[in-house]
Amino acid sequence: MSEADDSAFQRGAGTNPSPLSQPALSSRSVVAFNRRELDTILRLYGLMVADGEWRDYAIDLLNDRAVFSVFRRSSEMPLYRIEKDPKLARKQGAYSVVAPGGMIMKRGHDLAQVLRVLEKKKHLRVVDA
Repeated sequence: MSEADDSAFQRGAGTNPSPLSQPALSSRSVVAFNRRELDTILRLYGLMVADGEWRDYAIDLLNDRAVFSVFRRSSEMPLYRIEKDPKLARKQGAYSVVAPGGMIMKRGHDLAQVLRVLEKKKHLRVVDA
């Protein structure tokens, strides 16, 4: 037995662990947002909450995609859905913003660029004094 095999054996590798020590997650794969993606999304969410536009959100981690839904009120349909679909990463881009009716507002490879469709435009006006 080599040193690597010996250390693996000492840690319990190769033994049959009890069912109580099994991880809680199932063996199926789930698509999720990583830390940078969530940081980008939550930065926009915080700005929109500060402006009074959005009030609640939900994150759904599915087998084929991850969805971040934003709500004006939690009892309503989502205003927008920010979706990550890895199957479309090489084609149209993994990220998309979907309107309430199901229309895709923007799709692309860069999440920050896709989220720009949701940013409020600050228009400057000339005011006569």
